[in-house]
Amino acid sequence: MEDRSSEPALVLVFSGKRKSGKDYVTDLIQNRLGSDVCCVLRLSGPLKQQYAQEHGLDLDELLGPGPYKEQYRADMILWGETRRRQDPGFFCRLVTRGAWQPVWVVSDARRLSDLQWFCGVEFDWIIVNESDGPSLEEQLKPILKLAEEAADQR
Repeated sequence: MEDRSSEPALVLVFSGKRKSGKDYVTDLIQNRLGSDVCCVLRLSGPLKQQYAQEHGLDLDELLGPGPYKEQYRADMILWGETRRRQDPGFFCRLVTRGAWQPVWVVSDARRLSDLQWFCGVEFDWIIVNESDGPSLEEQLKPILKLAEEAADQR
């Protein structure tokens, strides 16, 4: 990690396919820990904001679920990949500006460059989103415990 005014005590990075439940889980973690302890960082937000700014588009429409976003999705993806090739930490730096909480939860790291910027590629947990797997509650217990301990030490 680089270029930050305050380092977090813990960074939890969630990666997965579109519509796999990443936002649901990260919001659940923030609700359990509280917004004074935990912030959710969504990499897609600054990407869409920067894309809208550079292309003169309506940011609110790009952030919404409607056809407007879908109309620009392919070009936005190409533009984002070009930006990442030029500067792998570009969107990561944008999303962490102003983050002061001891626990950061990154909700949508889908690229290796994002994972490397935040913490490398080592991991301690995999949360399985399958009907015959362990319950989400059971899988979150050790993560929430670690986050609470990290926040208490700060």
